[in-house]
Amino acid sequence: MAQQNAYRSATDYLDYSAFSRSGLIDQLEFEGFSTGDAEFGIARLESEGGVDWNAQAAASAANYLEYTSFSRFGLIDQLVFEGFTAEQAEYGVSTTGL
Repeated sequence: MAQQNAYRSATDYLDYSAFSRSGLIDQLEFEGFSTGDAEFGIARLESEGGVDWNAQAAASAANYLEYTSFSRFGLIDQLVFEGFTAEQAEYGVSTTGL
């Protein structure tokens, strides 16, 4: 049951905010899910094609630029800090035109 709830919570979070994989695990753990349950929920989401981490990076980059200014390098660094891989961060920032 906890794994199913972690899956549902992960899905809910991605419906209204952008997350990196590790950031979403951290959020689920903050909610009280075990690391194993959080990882299970996200793995299920991934196996069902329910998440595109590049698209999440792009959404996160766009969200940052809505309220503050960044250089290309600074925004990539911010996304990596959030837990996106360097490749995901590069992709996300490239969708913003920076």
